[in-house]
Amino acid sequence: MKKVELYTDGACSGNPGKGGYGAILRYNGAEKVFSQGYRLTTNNRMELLGAIVGLEALKEPCEVDLCSDSKYLVDAVTKGWVYGWQKKGWKKSDGKPALNVDLWKRLLKLMKIHKVNLIWIKGHAGHPDNERCDRLAVAAYNGDGLAEDVNYAG
Repeated sequence: MKKVELYTDGACSGNPGKGGYGAILRYNGAEKVFSQGYRLTTNNRMELLGAIVGLEALKEPCEVDLCSDSKYLVDAVTKGWVYGWQKKGWKKSDGKPALNVDLWKRLLKLMKIHKVNLIWIKGHAGHPDNERCDRLAVAAYNGDGLAEDVNYAG
């Protein structure tokens, strides 16, 4: 399996509000950069979407070091919360519906294809790739051509 690095970040102006994601995918010295802005979404949706877009860009199963500053993303997977929500019909332990189910389903499908190592990075702490992803996400939601987050039900 090829080993790749994926750095991701999501950002929103207001939450909910305009949002965007940035992702940097690296393999063997090569780099691909992804970003997109949305008219109305949430920060957590953008955090998830950045990871999903990066993983979906891979053309074959890979080992992926996925670095994110999102505790929501990293903890939900590494602490097993998302698997519990899935098992309970996408309900949280308090019985309330889990949020962002459409994106969690996409992510879990990708995690069956790739060996994903989730790594939490403290946000806004000077990590160059995390800072770059944040700039990509903010530029995306401040730019033209904002997309519709069709599954956001705010």
